[in-house]
Amino acid sequence: MSSGDDSNHYSAQGAKTTRYGENGYEVLLVDEPVPGIRRLTLNRPEKRNALNHQLRGELLYALQVGDADPDVRVMIVRGAGTCFSAGYDLGGGNIGLEYPFHTAAGDSQWPRHVVEGWMKIWDLSKPVIAQVHGYCLAGGSELATGCDLVYVADDAQIGYPAVRFGVPDMQFHPWLLGLRKGMEMLLTGDSISGEEAVSYGWATRAFPEAELEARVLEQAQRIATVPADILALNKRAVHRQMEIMGFRDGLRQGTEICALATHQASFKEFLKATEGGTKLTSALQQRDEKFGDYRTRD
Repeated sequence: MSSGDDSNHYSAQGAKTTRYGENGYEVLLVDEPVPGIRRLTLNRPEKRNALNHQLRGELLYALQVGDADPDVRVMIVRGAGTCFSAGYDLGGGNIGLEYPFHTAAGDSQWPRHVVEGWMKIWDLSKPVIAQVHGYCLAGGSELATGCDLVYVADDAQIGYPAVRFGVPDMQFHPWLLGLRKGMEMLLTGDSISGEEAVSYGWATRAFPEAELEARVLEQAQRIATVPADILALNKRAVHRQMEIMGFRDGLRQGTEICALATHQASFKEFLKATEGGTKLTSALQQRDEKFGDYRTRD
Protein backbone atom coordinates (compact mmCIF):
# COMPACT_ATOMS: atom_id res chain seq x y z
CA MET A 1 0.00 0.00 0.00
CA SER A 2 1.21 3.50 -0.78
CA SER A 3 0.68 6.73 1.06
CA GLY A 4 2.00 10.28 1.37
CA ASP A 5 2.10 12.06 -1.97
CA ASP A 6 0.54 8.98 -3.57
CA SER A 7 -2.85 9.60 -1.95
CA ASN A 8 -4.08 10.70 -5.37
CA HIS A 9 -3.86 7.06 -6.43
CA TYR A 10 -7.14 6.53 -4.62
CA SER A 11 -8.94 9.44 -6.21
CA ALA A 12 -11.30 9.24 -9.13
CA GLN A 13 -8.76 11.03 -11.32
CA GLY A 14 -7.27 9.15 -14.26
CA ALA A 15 -3.51 8.68 -14.36
CA LYS A 16 -1.31 9.85 -17.18
CA THR A 17 1.12 7.31 -18.56
CA THR A 18 4.75 7.43 -19.68
CA ARG A 19 6.78 4.76 -21.46
CA TYR A 20 9.71 4.86 -19.05
CA GLY A 21 12.80 3.25 -20.55
CA GLU A 22 12.18 4.12 -24.18
CA ASN A 23 14.92 6.75 -24.08
CA GLY A 24 17.36 4.87 -21.87
CA TYR A 25 17.42 3.88 -18.22
CA GLU A 26 18.13 6.25 -15.36
CA VAL A 27 17.31 4.13 -12.29
CA LEU A 28 17.85 0.67 -13.74
CA LEU A 29 21.07 -1.12 -14.67
CA VAL A 30 20.99 -3.71 -17.44
CA ASP A 31 23.75 -6.23 -18.09
CA GLU A 32 24.28 -9.75 -19.40
CA PRO A 33 26.69 -11.53 -17.02
CA VAL A 34 26.69 -14.65 -19.19
CA PRO A 35 25.24 -15.30 -22.66
CA GLY A 36 21.47 -15.68 -22.68
CA ILE A 37 20.99 -14.23 -19.18
CA ARG A 38 19.85 -10.60 -18.86
CA ARG A 39 20.08 -9.02 -15.44
CA LEU A 40 18.08 -5.99 -14.34
CA THR A 41 19.30 -4.16 -11.24
CA LEU A 42 17.05 -1.73 -9.36
CA ASN A 43 19.39 1.23 -8.97
CA ARG A 44 18.15 3.58 -6.29
CA PRO A 45 20.39 2.30 -3.48
CA GLU A 46 20.28 5.59 -1.61
CA LYS A 47 16.50 5.06 -1.31
CA ARG A 48 16.77 1.33 -0.61
CA ASN A 49 15.46 0.85 -4.15
CA ALA A 50 12.10 2.37 -3.30
CA LEU A 51 9.74 1.68 -6.19
CA ASN A 52 8.67 5.00 -7.61
CA HIS A 53 6.81 5.30 -10.92
CA GLN A 54 10.01 5.70 -12.91
CA LEU A 55 11.71 2.62 -11.49
CA ARG A 56 8.60 0.49 -11.95
CA GLY A 57 8.20 1.77 -15.49
CA GLU A 58 11.82 1.22 -16.50
CA LEU A 59 11.78 -2.29 -15.02
CA LEU A 60 8.57 -3.37 -16.74
CA TYR A 61 9.76 -1.91 -20.03
CA ALA A 62 13.13 -3.67 -19.77
CA LEU A 63 11.40 -6.97 -19.00
CA GLN A 64 9.23 -6.60 -22.09
CA VAL A 65 12.28 -5.79 -24.21
CA GLY A 66 14.06 -8.87 -22.90
CA ASP A 67 11.02 -11.03 -23.51
CA ALA A 68 11.07 -10.00 -27.18
CA ASP A 69 14.83 -10.52 -27.61
CA PRO A 70 15.60 -13.97 -29.08
CA ASP A 71 19.08 -13.89 -27.52
CA VAL A 72 17.65 -13.66 -23.99
CA ARG A 73 16.61 -16.92 -22.34
CA VAL A 74 16.21 -15.99 -18.66
CA MET A 75 16.00 -12.65 -16.81
CA ILE A 76 17.09 -11.80 -13.27
CA VAL A 77 15.81 -8.90 -11.14
CA ARG A 78 17.94 -7.79 -8.20
CA GLY A 79 18.61 -4.67 -6.12
CA ALA A 80 21.73 -2.49 -5.87
CA GLY A 81 23.21 -1.70 -2.49
CA THR A 82 22.07 -3.15 0.80
CA CYS A 83 18.71 -4.59 -0.21
CA PHE A 84 16.35 -5.78 -2.92
CA SER A 85 13.65 -3.16 -2.26
CA ALA A 86 12.14 -1.63 0.85
CA GLY A 87 8.82 -1.05 -0.93
CA TYR A 88 6.97 1.73 -2.73
CA ASP A 89 8.33 5.26 -2.53
CA LEU A 90 6.48 7.12 0.22
CA GLY A 91 8.82 10.07 0.50
CA GLY A 92 7.94 12.28 -2.44
CA GLY A 93 9.75 10.27 -5.08
CA ASN A 94 6.75 10.36 -7.43
CA ILE A 95 6.36 14.13 -7.56
CA GLY A 96 6.22 15.18 -11.21
CA LEU A 97 6.16 11.58 -12.45
CA GLU A 98 3.38 9.86 -14.32
CA TYR A 99 2.10 6.30 -14.08
CA PRO A 100 4.11 3.96 -16.33
CA PHE A 101 0.91 2.55 -17.85
CA HIS A 102 -2.80 3.26 -17.82
CA THR A 103 -5.12 1.77 -15.22
CA ALA A 104 -8.81 2.59 -15.14
CA ALA A 105 -9.65 5.30 -12.62
CA GLY A 106 -11.64 4.65 -9.47
CA ASP A 107 -11.32 4.12 -5.78
CA SER A 108 -8.98 1.13 -6.10
CA GLN A 109 -6.90 2.53 -8.94
CA TRP A 110 -3.52 2.32 -7.16
CA PRO A 111 -3.74 -1.31 -5.93
CA ARG A 112 -5.21 -2.41 -9.28
CA HIS A 113 -2.39 -0.57 -11.03
CA VAL A 114 0.48 -2.20 -9.16
CA VAL A 115 -1.06 -5.69 -9.11
CA GLU A 116 -1.65 -5.45 -12.85
CA GLY A 117 1.97 -4.37 -13.27
CA TRP A 118 3.52 -7.26 -11.35
CA MET A 119 1.21 -9.77 -12.99
CA LYS A 120 2.58 -8.61 -16.34
CA ILE A 121 5.70 -10.57 -15.34
CA TRP A 122 3.61 -13.74 -15.11
CA ASP A 123 2.39 -13.14 -18.64
CA LEU A 124 5.87 -12.88 -20.17
CA SER A 125 7.03 -15.96 -22.05
CA LYS A 126 10.48 -16.11 -20.46
CA PRO A 127 11.31 -17.05 -16.86
CA VAL A 128 12.10 -14.18 -14.51
CA ILE A 129 14.10 -14.77 -11.33
CA ALA A 130 14.01 -12.48 -8.28
CA GLN A 131 17.41 -12.36 -6.54
CA VAL A 132 16.57 -11.09 -3.06
CA HIS A 133 18.91 -9.85 -0.35
CA GLY A 134 18.41 -7.55 2.62
CA TYR A 135 15.03 -5.88 2.89
CA CYS A 136 12.24 -7.13 0.64
CA LEU A 137 9.28 -5.27 2.04
CA ALA A 138 5.74 -4.36 0.99
CA GLY A 139 5.90 -3.39 -2.71
CA GLY A 140 9.29 -5.09 -2.95
CA SER A 141 7.71 -8.36 -1.86
CA GLU A 142 4.96 -7.82 -4.44
CA LEU A 143 7.55 -7.44 -7.20
CA ALA A 144 9.35 -10.60 -6.10
CA THR A 145 6.04 -12.47 -5.92
CA GLY A 146 5.35 -11.59 -9.54
CA CYS A 147 8.58 -13.29 -10.60
CA ASP A 148 8.64 -16.97 -11.51
CA LEU A 149 11.39 -18.05 -9.13
CA VAL A 150 12.60 -16.33 -5.95
CA TYR A 151 16.13 -17.04 -4.71
CA VAL A 152 16.93 -15.33 -1.42
CA ALA A 153 19.80 -14.69 0.93
CA ASP A 154 19.20 -16.81 4.00
CA ASP A 155 19.16 -13.69 6.19
CA ALA A 156 16.97 -11.58 3.88
CA GLN A 157 14.06 -9.85 5.58
CA ILE A 158 10.69 -10.31 3.88
CA GLY A 159 7.71 -8.49 5.34
CA TYR A 160 4.75 -6.17 4.88
CA PRO A 161 4.98 -3.50 7.61
CA ALA A 162 2.38 -1.36 5.83
CA VAL A 163 -0.36 -3.60 7.30
CA ARG A 164 0.19 -1.66 10.50
CA PHE A 165 -1.71 1.24 8.96
CA GLY A 166 -3.47 -0.26 5.92
CA VAL A 167 -4.15 -3.30 3.74
CA PRO A 168 -1.78 -4.84 1.15
CA ASP A 169 -2.19 -3.97 -2.51
CA MET A 170 -1.27 -7.50 -3.61
CA GLN A 171 -2.62 -10.08 -1.18
CA PHE A 172 -0.40 -13.06 -2.01
CA HIS A 173 0.16 -14.09 1.61
CA PRO A 174 -2.49 -16.82 2.07
CA TRP A 175 -1.65 -18.24 -1.35
CA LEU A 176 2.11 -18.55 -0.97
CA LEU A 177 2.59 -18.65 2.81
CA GLY A 178 -0.50 -20.62 3.84
CA LEU A 179 -3.49 -19.65 5.96
CA ARG A 180 -1.84 -19.52 9.38
CA LYS A 181 1.46 -17.83 8.54
CA GLY A 182 -0.19 -15.54 6.01
CA MET A 183 -2.69 -14.48 8.65
CA GLU A 184 0.04 -13.84 11.22
CA MET A 185 2.06 -11.69 8.84
CA LEU A 186 -0.98 -9.61 7.89
CA LEU A 187 -2.08 -9.13 11.49
CA THR A 188 1.36 -8.14 12.82
CA GLY A 189 3.43 -6.82 9.91
CA ASP A 190 6.29 -8.96 11.20
CA SER A 191 8.94 -10.13 8.77
CA ILE A 192 10.40 -13.57 8.04
CA SER A 193 13.94 -14.53 7.07
CA GLY A 194 14.97 -15.91 3.71
CA GLU A 195 15.23 -19.40 5.17
CA GLU A 196 11.74 -19.11 6.65
CA ALA A 197 10.40 -17.81 3.33
CA VAL A 198 11.61 -21.02 1.68
CA SER A 199 10.12 -23.23 4.39
CA TYR A 200 6.71 -21.56 4.03
CA GLY A 201 6.77 -21.68 0.22
CA TRP A 202 7.13 -18.02 -0.74
CA ALA A 203 10.74 -18.37 -1.91
CA THR A 204 12.35 -21.11 -3.98
CA ARG A 205 15.75 -21.55 -2.34
CA ALA A 206 17.97 -19.73 0.16
CA PHE A 207 21.73 -19.28 0.02
CA PRO A 208 24.30 -17.39 2.10
CA GLU A 209 24.33 -13.82 0.80
CA ALA A 210 27.96 -14.11 -0.30
CA GLU A 211 26.99 -17.00 -2.58
CA LEU A 212 23.65 -15.65 -3.79
CA GLU A 213 24.76 -14.02 -7.05
CA ALA A 214 26.80 -17.01 -8.21
CA ARG A 215 24.12 -19.51 -7.28
CA VAL A 216 21.40 -17.52 -9.03
CA LEU A 217 23.50 -17.41 -12.19
CA GLU A 218 24.01 -21.18 -11.95
CA GLN A 219 20.27 -21.75 -11.73
CA ALA A 220 19.57 -19.30 -14.56
CA GLN A 221 22.04 -21.08 -16.83
CA ARG A 222 20.54 -24.44 -15.92
CA ILE A 223 17.08 -23.19 -16.89
CA ALA A 224 18.45 -21.68 -20.10
CA THR A 225 19.58 -25.11 -21.33
CA VAL A 226 15.92 -26.01 -21.95
CA PRO A 227 14.58 -24.88 -25.36
CA ALA A 228 12.90 -21.48 -25.13
CA ASP A 229 9.60 -22.64 -26.62
CA ILE A 230 9.31 -25.42 -24.05
CA LEU A 231 10.26 -23.09 -21.20
CA ALA A 232 7.46 -20.74 -22.22
CA LEU A 233 4.86 -23.52 -22.18
CA ASN A 234 6.01 -24.94 -18.85
CA LYS A 235 5.98 -21.50 -17.26
CA ARG A 236 2.45 -21.01 -18.55
CA ALA A 237 1.39 -24.46 -17.35
CA VAL A 238 2.24 -23.65 -13.74
CA HIS A 239 0.56 -20.26 -13.86
CA ARG A 240 -2.59 -21.58 -15.51
CA GLN A 241 -3.02 -24.07 -12.68
CA MET A 242 -2.68 -21.29 -10.12
CA GLU A 243 -5.22 -19.24 -12.02
CA ILE A 244 -7.69 -22.15 -12.15
CA MET A 245 -7.41 -22.30 -8.37
CA GLY A 246 -8.32 -18.61 -8.28
CA PHE A 247 -4.98 -16.89 -7.66
CA ARG A 248 -5.40 -14.02 -10.11
CA ASP A 249 -9.06 -13.48 -9.23
CA GLY A 250 -8.16 -13.49 -5.55
CA LEU A 251 -5.58 -10.77 -6.06
CA ARG A 252 -8.09 -8.70 -8.02
CA GLN A 253 -10.65 -9.04 -5.22
CA GLY A 254 -8.00 -7.99 -2.74
CA THR A 255 -7.48 -4.65 -4.46
CA GLU A 256 -11.04 -3.70 -3.54
CA ILE A 257 -10.39 -4.49 0.13
CA CYS A 258 -7.23 -2.41 -0.08
CA ALA A 259 -9.30 0.51 -1.35
CA LEU A 260 -11.68 0.16 1.61
CA ALA A 261 -8.75 0.67 3.96
CA THR A 262 -8.19 4.18 2.64
CA HIS A 263 -11.56 5.22 4.06
CA GLN A 264 -10.79 3.99 7.57
CA ALA A 265 -10.04 6.45 10.35
CA SER A 266 -6.71 4.82 11.19
CA PHE A 267 -5.45 5.11 7.63
CA LYS A 268 -6.50 8.77 7.40
CA GLU A 269 -4.77 9.46 10.70
CA PHE A 270 -1.54 7.94 9.39
CA LEU A 271 -1.72 10.00 6.19
CA LYS A 272 -2.23 13.14 8.24
CA ALA A 273 0.84 12.29 10.31
CA THR A 274 2.94 12.11 7.11
CA GLU A 275 1.80 15.42 5.64
CA GLY A 276 4.60 17.58 4.35
CA GLY A 277 7.00 14.75 3.65
CA THR A 278 9.38 15.68 6.50
CA LYS A 279 7.07 13.95 8.97
CA LEU A 280 7.21 10.61 7.17
CA THR A 281 10.24 9.21 8.99
CA SER A 282 8.79 10.02 12.42
CA ALA A 283 5.42 8.54 11.42
CA LEU A 284 7.08 5.30 10.33
CA GLN A 285 9.17 5.30 13.49
CA GLN A 286 6.04 5.61 15.62
CA ARG A 287 4.40 2.87 13.56
CA ASP A 288 7.20 0.38 14.17
CA GLU A 289 8.73 1.28 17.52
CA LYS A 290 6.16 -0.66 19.52
CA PHE A 291 7.16 -3.75 17.55
CA GLY A 292 10.90 -3.13 17.90
CA ASP A 293 11.74 -3.77 14.26
CA TYR A 294 12.43 -2.22 10.85
CA ARG A 295 13.42 1.44 11.27
CA THR A 296 13.76 1.11 15.05
CA ARG A 297 16.77 -1.13 14.45
CA ASP A 298 18.60 1.33 12.18
